Formats: sequence, C-alpha cells, structure tokens
Amino acid sequence: MVVVALIILLAWGLTVSNLAATMIAGGGLAVSIVLVGSTSVVPDNLRSQATERTLRLASKTLDLMKSGLSSDGCKLVCQLLLPETQAAAVAMTDTRETLAYVGESVTYRPPGMPVSEPTRKVLDSKHMQTFTGIDWHANKESEPSPSVPQEGSARYPIGVVAPLIVSGRAVGTIKFYFRRGRDVDRTQLAIARGFSELLSTQLSTYALDRQAELTAQAEVKALQAQINPHFLFNTLNTIASFTRVDPTKARNLLREFSTFYRSTLQSSQSLIPLSAELEQTRRYLTIEKARFGENRIVESEHVEPGCEKIPVPGFLIQPIVENSVRHAMRDEGTLHIDVQVVTDGDDVMIAVADDGLGMDEDVAKRLVDASNRLAENTRESVLGAGSSGKGSAQGAGIALSNVAERVEHFYGIGSGVEIMSKPGEGTVVTLRLVNASPKHHKQKDS
Repeated sequence: MVVVALIILLAWGLTVSNLAATMIAGGGLAVSIVLVGSTSVVPDNLRSQATERTLRLASKTLDLMKSGLSSDGCKLVCQLLLPETQAAAVAMTDTRETLAYVGESVTYRPPGMPVSEPTRKVLDSKHMQTFTGIDWHANKESEPSPSVPQEGSARYPIGVVAPLIVSGRAVGTIKFYFRRGRDVDRTQLAIARGFSELLSTQLSTYALDRQAELTAQAEVKALQAQINPHFLFNTLNTIASFTRVDPTKARNLLREFSTFYRSTLQSSQSLIPLSAELEQTRRYLTIEKARFGENRIVESEHVEPGCEKIPVPGFLIQPIVENSVRHAMRDEGTLHIDVQVVTDGDDVMIAVADDGLGMDEDVAKRLVDASNRLAENTRESVLGAGSSGKGSAQGAGIALSNVAERVEHFYGIGSGVEIMSKPGEGTVVTLRLVNASPKHHKQKDS
C-alpha cells in the first residue's frame, strides 16, 4: 500500500514539476526496492538504519545530479554507491561514452571510452540486464575482450547494467561489476534497480527544471531577436524611400512588414507547420531584397513531399537565413541562399546553405559549441573575434544558440545544429529534428 502511494506521489510530482514531492517519492521507492529482499529477516533497528542510510544517499546524489549527467558528478555518485554494494566497481555512462568509473582496475573501461555492446543493448531495451563480459565491443578490434583482460586490468565474469530513464528515454546507464557470479544475488539486483530508479527520478527533476529554464531563456531570446532595432529602422527607411517613387511597392512592403512582425510575435513559442515558417522566411527576404536590391539575394527551396506539414517551433529557419544576409553577403554580387528539407529515417534534416563569405573552421566549431552547450549561460561570448564573415559573429552565435535550445527542447536528445563552412565559399547550417518525419508520426498514431 505504501509503495502504491509513493508511485502516485511520484507521478503527481513529475506532472506538476514539484521537486519536493518527486524527491520524497523517489527516495521512498528506492528505499522500498533496496530493502524488499531483506525486510522479513532483518531486525527493525537494522532496517531503520538501512532506511536512514539510503535516504542520506538520496539526498547526496540529488545534489550531485542537479546539473545532469556530468563526469565530475557521476564520479562522486559512483564513489557514494560503491560501498553500498558487493560490486568490485561501479561506472556510469551517457548514451555515447563512459562518464565515470570507480573501483578496481580503472584502466579496463576508463572515462571517455565509447559505450560497450551490452551497455548499448540496455540503452535500446530500457531494461536492466545481467551480462558476462560486461564491456566487450562487437565492432572494434582494439576493444578489450571479455576473456582476455588488458594488462593491469581485472576480468569481470559478470556485470549488471541498469538504464537511467528520463521521460521514457534512456539517457545513460549505471553499471555494477562483480568478480564472482555468486555475488549477484537478489539483494544486489534489487540494489542496482533501486539506485537506477533513484538516479532516474533525480535526473527527471533536473530535466523538468531545465525545461522550464530553457523555455524562459528561449522566450527572452526570441523576443530579443524579434525586436531587432537595426532591422526595424532599416525596413522603415526602405519603405519611406519608396513612398514617393513607387507608392504601390511601399504599400506592399508595409503590408508584408506588418504580417511579418505579427506572425513572429504569435509563433515564437508555438509549433506551426513548416510551410508557415518558410512563408515567414520568404517575407523576411522580400523586405531585405527591397533594401539591397532584387538581384542581390536569390533564394531557392526544396521540401520533400509531406514535410511541409510537420510541426516546427516558430522562428526556426528565418534566423539562420537572416544570419546569411547579415554576415555572409559580399559588398557586391549576388548571395544565393538554398533551403533543403528532407527525411533521414525517422528524423527530418533542414539545411540552409549560402555561397557567401563563409568562415574558418575554428569559428564554425566555436559557433557549434556555443549553440550546443545548453547548460552554459555565457556561451554567446565565445564568439568575440576571428570571424571571417561580415560583421560580428556574436549575433550569429546568439541566433544559433536560440535555435539549438528550442530544437533540443521540442525534439529531444540527438537533435541539434551542425555547421560546415569554408572562407570565400559559403556556409551550410543543418538542423536535425529527431523523430519528426511524417512517417514516424503516422506509425506513432497507428
């Protein structure tokens, strides 16, 4: 009955983003799971001590997990959990690599190594599993063999790998290494399951807090981008210049400008069809062509059939196109901008390419790093100098950071921004929207 109440409390806490309720429920469930195998044989005073110890662990790990899965935090968590088990070592991973390893034979699976095949199976299945040869890898000859340990390494005949689940996705694992198969009894399996669920709950609370923070940041930055005073004044001056020489064009531009700003204010935080976002981008280019000249900007589009209806966050493509106009246009000649939208399995790829000034590899890398380090509030400042493009790269960094935040917020882990550029030849900015393809949505609905 107590477990049922804790599950209900946990579900409510996650739904309403109540950190206190979530932690109480998560800690209570972890205690229940860890002690379930021994409550009938352990005296009350020892069970009380075990409960108190587990709650202290829950409190300490919460503090360590408040920034998500980081190498330093995971190492401290492993150091806390190792004495509570019969395992010889404990490790934690994200979906790509080992983040921390604590215990015997630290050279066997050092931090930074790609996740092993058994770990990948747990990430895919989202279920705890027991393996012999816990760290073998099927595709790399250089990987340690389960039967031939490396020099200075120990051989672990058995290991338990448990997933860390956030919002139905496996975001990492916690791994327990045992020297003897008989060490893995019901109690050790319960401990492994309890710790994985405890850490999953704590990571879920972090994700909820981060989601709220990202929403607030994205809203502020979207508004900053929307009300660009230079674009506003330049557009008004352009319209004013046409009022005498071409009143009809001035009226049309004023209508386009009014529609552009109204749509921007309405769609910055909502999902809209991709076709609407592309239409908004064309409005922006109509205004800029009036300012620079019709022959200075030539745009083209290719959208794979069916993709025009996929939901995207407003203000997704237009800021990237604006970056091309602001930073890539030469003093003379035509700037070509091409927008491509295609599917890649269940994902959607959106690429914006230009043949403008481009940038060197170092600046492009810093732009990507600044866009993808979502936990750092100062990421825009890394772009200070060194751009090969026109004007300051900082504006481009702010716009791409805004786009990257909202892409990951709406489409989850694996989504993001990639930049390829070469000085004097142009730039390609590619967005990956995970599980956004029309085919994926049809399968999900059916």
